[in-house]
Amino acid sequence: MSILNVEHLSHGFGDRAIFEDVSFRLLKGEHIGLVGANGEGKSTFMNIVTGTRQPDEGKIEWARNVRVGYLDQHTVLEAGMTIQDVLRSAFSWLFALEERMNALCDSMGSVDEQEMEQLLEELGEIQETLDTHDFYLIDMKVEEVARALGLLALGLEHDVSDLSGGQRTKVLLGKLLLEKPDILLLDEPTNYLDQEHIAWLKRYLQEYENAFVLISHDIPFLNEVVNLIYHMENRMLTRYVGNYEHFQEVYAMQKAQLEAAYKRQQQEISELKDFVARNKARISTRNMAMSRQKKLDKMDIIELAAEKPKPEFNFKVGRTPGKFLFETKDLVIGYEEPLSVPLNISMERGQKIALVGANGIGKTTLLKSILGLIPALSGSVELGENLQIAYFEQEGSYDNATTCIEEIWKEFPGFSQFEVRAALAKCGLTTKHIESQVRVLSGGEQAKVRLCKLINRESNILLLDEPTNHLDVDAKEELKRALIEYKGSVLLICHEPEFYTDVVSQVWDCTKWTTRII
Repeated sequence: MSILNVEHLSHGFGDRAIFEDVSFRLLKGEHIGLVGANGEGKSTFMNIVTGTRQPDEGKIEWARNVRVGYLDQHTVLEAGMTIQDVLRSAFSWLFALEERMNALCDSMGSVDEQEMEQLLEELGEIQETLDTHDFYLIDMKVEEVARALGLLALGLEHDVSDLSGGQRTKVLLGKLLLEKPDILLLDEPTNYLDQEHIAWLKRYLQEYENAFVLISHDIPFLNEVVNLIYHMENRMLTRYVGNYEHFQEVYAMQKAQLEAAYKRQQQEISELKDFVARNKARISTRNMAMSRQKKLDKMDIIELAAEKPKPEFNFKVGRTPGKFLFETKDLVIGYEEPLSVPLNISMERGQKIALVGANGIGKTTLLKSILGLIPALSGSVELGENLQIAYFEQEGSYDNATTCIEEIWKEFPGFSQFEVRAALAKCGLTTKHIESQVRVLSGGEQAKVRLCKLINRESNILLLDEPTNHLDVDAKEELKRALIEYKGSVLLICHEPEFYTDVVSQVWDCTKWTTRII
């Protein structure tokens, strides 16, 4: 049974086409991985099928009475709402029914007998719906999901505006699971999640009976949860049966076959053109030349898609710093409440260290405390001499109206326009991306713009907070290579062991010093 039909979809931003005549069908029980390089339109596709963005052309048709749950990587949670408020909003339609029921009860004292019968009938239907959907057990369900996702320890009255990236993802995921939709649309759900909850989500999706569409650049995760791959490339959407590993094999084989066919055809075209040029003027061979020209005219020309620019990250190394980069003395980090025991830690020149541990235990807060962006609750941080710090924040601004060129020019006013364009191109951005506003770029493309600022400034220590989030496979591999070759020091927050294991020489487990219950 078809749940979703997309026919002849075309869409673009300005003169940059994202899709051209794309069709897609989702069947019951399919577990789909939607993959492709940054900027190919995966999140835009999700926005179109959920109705939050209108396509330029095409038809989107959902089956009747299908309830869709969408985990959007850019969802904004309103300040003032608690974790409990967000989770309970999964049942907003039931709370609306309860309000209707209370209004009916209030109006019963002023109606005649006939109206009373109608009200009682409607009340009965509402009560039956509330009972069927366990309305009076909502708080228990909320608590159960909060416990499974590690949110209960934070406290359900915790304000959502004060959450880390991973905690925020867990809250949105919890709301989605409580809604129990007929289909899940998940846009990079493993971003910011710690290893424990990535494993939990993996088990959940493996056992999930309904259909889901998953955008992810986490290859081990994709391999274990999907049975179909839709690959988005060059404004087209291509279907492959199997997991990501199988898709890679088939894709590589098809690409090699197409390139071989292209070479053969180009050789044949060259020979035909040469024959026509040599023989069209001779009376004796003119007919043969015309015959070959007709063959040329009717030939279905094979075209190879232009190769996507591969990113090239090379961090510039600055002057040599002192032996100690930073040292903390009884440092207690946090906001209103402490997140750590008193910390006495230090980092020496040349060290590459990964900070790991569950969401919300203070990894980002530690980086910001070292940088002086957040005041310590007590204790102190002493920075070393001659430091040139490059800091990659976990998230940029998604509402940045400046163009990529303007964004880099602000950082490097001495660059010529050619140098700005060359710097962005090295990070894997095309001319059309470079001239676009930052806010219309995908999360991965925005991350590349932010990395562009880092690699063009001399540094001797990199503080990187989840730099792999949103980056496609090629960009992750290139970033890993660049960090391995970087001659400076690295302090890295990351939840992907397959990324940081080859980069760092030490791993600091932050769960050992947190005051949070995990």
